[in-house]
Amino acid sequence: MANAGDRFDVLVLGGGSGGYACALRAAELGLDVAVVEKDKLGGTCLHLGCIPTKALLHAAEVADSTRESDQFGIKASLEGVDMPGVNSYKDGVVQRLFTGLQGLVKSRGITVIEGQGRLVGPRTVEVEGQRYDGKHVVLASGSYPRSLPGLEVDGRTVLTSDHALALDRVPSSVIVLGGGVIGVEFASAWRSFGAEVTILEALPRLVPAEDESSSKALERAFRKRGIAFMTGTPFQSVESQDDGVTVTTKGGDTLRAELLLVAVGRGPSTSGQGFEEQGIAMERGFVLTDERLRTNVDAVSAVGDIVPGLQLAHRGFQQGVFVAEDIAGLAPTPIDETGIPRVTYCEPEVASVGLNELVARERYGDEIETVSFDLGGNGKSQILKTQGFVKLIRRTNGPVVGVHMVGSRVGELIGEAQLIYNWEAFPEDVAPLIHMHPTQNEALGEAHLALAGKPLHAHV
Repeated sequence: MANAGDRFDVLVLGGGSGGYACALRAAELGLDVAVVEKDKLGGTCLHLGCIPTKALLHAAEVADSTRESDQFGIKASLEGVDMPGVNSYKDGVVQRLFTGLQGLVKSRGITVIEGQGRLVGPRTVEVEGQRYDGKHVVLASGSYPRSLPGLEVDGRTVLTSDHALALDRVPSSVIVLGGGVIGVEFASAWRSFGAEVTILEALPRLVPAEDESSSKALERAFRKRGIAFMTGTPFQSVESQDDGVTVTTKGGDTLRAELLLVAVGRGPSTSGQGFEEQGIAMERGFVLTDERLRTNVDAVSAVGDIVPGLQLAHRGFQQGVFVAEDIAGLAPTPIDETGIPRVTYCEPEVASVGLNELVARERYGDEIETVSFDLGGNGKSQILKTQGFVKLIRRTNGPVVGVHMVGSRVGELIGEAQLIYNWEAFPEDVAPLIHMHPTQNEALGEAHLALAGKPLHAHV
């Protein structure tokens, strides 16, 4: 434990993905490091985000596989969903990873200061009345589930994702407010567990940050699964009753369900932490930085969800590592935000990296080419009975600038896709590479063959 007045080379405010990654790398580079954390190391991702939601989605996949086993010639029946059992499985995964992380932090000699931290000087953090100094301070205070003005979250019938992860039952019906990543993932899981689900999205399509073709494919799949959705439909009000909620849209439609999940994004956890008082430039609660993640205050950096951009754990990891190496004088290359891979883990999954077609056309005009390889031509996808595609966008006579995929398990293909984008590969560079048969990974190879002008299992 640290003593009041201790001075560290690097003092990290927040032990989530970005914060602990920064601490681990900085310690590895020989720096004396402390992390201030008010709750548990691992932050939202480990305890209330990435890990528990994906465990929930895997349990949902097992439910679907059991229910639909007849199509594979397997006789099985789904007796029901034991949510306490699902939660026990989910919490077990989280606990094992948490224990491992604690051991890793301890093994690197990192000091963990428990409690709510507040910046009280340019490089001083106060925790429960005790002050600690850092030659460098890294702000990594994370995010919280947002709501909308006038929409009161009560944790009973109106929930955030935090509440939803702790439910001890499968709701009979749910209205999901928000058709982005969080909303469609919970909608997918609950539908697999047997709930009636309706998504309300104010923008014109589901997962609106993705390529339009990906949105259309997901919407078709959701219709087939019986997940209802209303796009271009802003929320107006909600009325809670003892046995449920009634939601009114701005168009005057009313919907009734047992629960309302508010999934309208996450806000930066910066309020009341002294950032503005110390002169740190802010905008709408976010901490503004340059491309090297430095704030306008000397020796103060910021990483993760409080920095404007994609709120993704792996972005936080990479930013944390970058800042640690920058502090240590290694001069790392700034992170290309467009090259950060993105996956939505609903069924079917949606994965992408690089530019979508609309942005590519805005940037390059008519000098782009696209091709889509239908997973109907991929043997492993047929075995899995999934539908979808791999879509590529390239600059004419240039590199691939966008990869977009829809289908079961396509998130596992994003590793090669992000290498293709980040290494500015041409389709002709990828086409000769051999992809194992039969795998879904072949679909990436087939798409590049087609875009290179020599399609194999594709009609072009």
